[in-house]
Amino acid sequence: MSDFLKLFGENISKEMPGFVALSVVDVKSGNLYYSKRNDNKFDIESASKFALEMIRAQLNANDFLKQKQNIDDITITLTNQFQFLKISQNNSYFIYLIADSSKANLTFTKAILNKQVAQISSIFHI
Repeated sequence: MSDFLKLFGENISKEMPGFVALSVVDVKSGNLYYSKRNDNKFDIESASKFALEMIRAQLNANDFLKQKQNIDDITITLTNQFQFLKISQNNSYFIYLIADSSKANLTFTKAILNKQVAQISSIFHI
């Protein structure tokens, strides 16, 4: 699986203008399956833990409110970054992607992520 995730990360980082960092995280355990960053100053491991809390909060809110909906993705637009949290259909893992907003296009970045997610889903058998 690690070779597949490495290829997944390489594909996204090459295709995406403004790529900053990427991680794949297990929702239940919080374990990091994979991470990659172009900027050594960006702490993707810590950022992934905070992103996990956002995913868990939304899952808990959906459960509490008895919403029969799945999270497709969460998009965060910061001053200098786009951040995408793309959760799997069975809520077992999520992909956290960060791009420099001065170099990336929001729609194009989401399209690249969605294309690559179709490939990663096969490794997790969902």
